[in-house]
Amino acid sequence: MMPAAQFPEFKDRAVLVTGGGSGIGAAIVEGFARQGAKVSFIDIAEAAGGELAERLSQATAHPVSFHHADLRDIEAIRRTVETVVASSGPIRVLVNNAAWDDRHDFDAVTEAYWDNNQAVNLRHVFFASQAVAPSMRAAGGGAIINMSSIAFKLNMGGFPSYAAAKAAVVGLTKSMAGRLGPENIRVNCILPGMVVTERQMQFWLTEESIAHSVEQQCLKIPLQADAIVGPCLFLASDCAAGMTAQSLIVDGGVL
Repeated sequence: MMPAAQFPEFKDRAVLVTGGGSGIGAAIVEGFARQGAKVSFIDIAEAAGGELAERLSQATAHPVSFHHADLRDIEAIRRTVETVVASSGPIRVLVNNAAWDDRHDFDAVTEAYWDNNQAVNLRHVFFASQAVAPSMRAAGGGAIINMSSIAFKLNMGGFPSYAAAKAAVVGLTKSMAGRLGPENIRVNCILPGMVVTERQMQFWLTEESIAHSVEQQCLKIPLQADAIVGPCLFLASDCAAGMTAQSLIVDGGVL
C-alpha cells in the first residue's frame, strides 16, 4: 500500500528515478507521481518502462516520462538528464535506484564480469549525480537518494561484486554529501532488506526463504516494494531538510 502522507513541496517538482521500470524503482516512480511531481525515469527494459509510464500517466497530475537508456553508457545518462531538464525544469530530486543483484560465485568472477557488475551497480550512481548537480544548483538545492542494501552487512557470500558495490554506495553517499552540502544539495542513502518483488520471486525467493527471512525480522511481515517509498519521500522532502550523509535501514528490523 502506498503511503497516505502528502508532501505539498513535491507538487510540480522535477524528479528523476533510475531503474524505475519495475520493482522498488516502479513503486518510487508511482509514489512521487502521486505527490503531483513531474516524474521521469530511466530503465533499460523498454517494454516494461513504456507500459508503466502509460498506466501511471492516466491517473497523475503530470504525465510520467519514460526514457530508455543503458546506465552503463555515461553519455546516455547525460543526454537523458539534459532532456528531462529541458522538458520538466531543474531536477530537484534524484533517486539512484538501478541495480542488478545477480548471484555470482567467488571463484567464477572474471575481470570483465567484475567491471560490468560495478558499472551496473555503482558507477552510474556517481555519474547520474554529477549530471544532475548543475540543475540542482540552479534551483537552489535538491535531494539525492542512493539505494544501497543490507546485503553487504550480512556476510552473504553469493554476490561479492554486488555486495562490494552496495557497500561503496554508502561511502559514496557520504563523500557526495560533504561535497554538495554547501550548495544545499542533500545526499542520503536507503538500505532495504528483503523486499519481495516480482523479479525476486522469479529468480531467488521461495515461500520457504521468505518465511525464513521474516523470522529474522522484528516485523513479521514480508516487505513489499512500497515499503521503501515512504522513507524515500521523507528523505527527499522538506521534513528531512537537516539530514544529509545518512544511511536509513528499511529491513523490518533485521539489523
